[in-house]
Amino acid sequence: MARLKPITSADQVAPADRGIAEKVIKSRGAIQGPFTMLLHCPELAGHMVDVGGYVRFEGSLDKRARVLAAMVVAREFDALYVWGAQTGSARRQNVPETTIAAIREKHSRGIPADDAQIVDFTRTLIRKHRVDDASAQALQIRFGDGQFIELTGAIGYYSMLAMMANACELEAGPGAEVLEM
Repeated sequence: MARLKPITSADQVAPADRGIAEKVIKSRGAIQGPFTMLLHCPELAGHMVDVGGYVRFEGSLDKRARVLAAMVVAREFDALYVWGAQTGSARRQNVPETTIAAIREKHSRGIPADDAQIVDFTRTLIRKHRVDDASAQALQIRFGDGQFIELTGAIGYYSMLAMMANACELEAGPGAEVLEM
């Protein structure tokens, strides 16, 4: 059970902050997931909507790359809500079940090479806080400098969502895959 009372409608925030809640609703269709907690700090929620909107909807980074990074983040942080949301998205992006299972089990065996490159980069950045020159250069060549930064930004964005979800004990959404820890 979440540590804070979930905010699921604009009328649950102060009148001065309803514009931010409406911004969340407009961007995502509803107040759900980490935003049910983030709206306890409306200004932060507003900035997260902007960053997340860019990362999720506006950036030029391939959706498959983004969802792979997000799943790795969710698994590395054992973030139940984020994992459940991202596995559903991964399946819609035709990510193979073997890849989802490898990420869940924290290995890279059987993951196609292009996907493994993103998975390993994300894991290394989270675990070691840095990546080696060869890994960074390979992704820069593959994606270009701008999308290399977008990938790194996506990892940061999903890390913040995962930490928020974990601090607030946010459970997986209804019907989402449950992450066993």
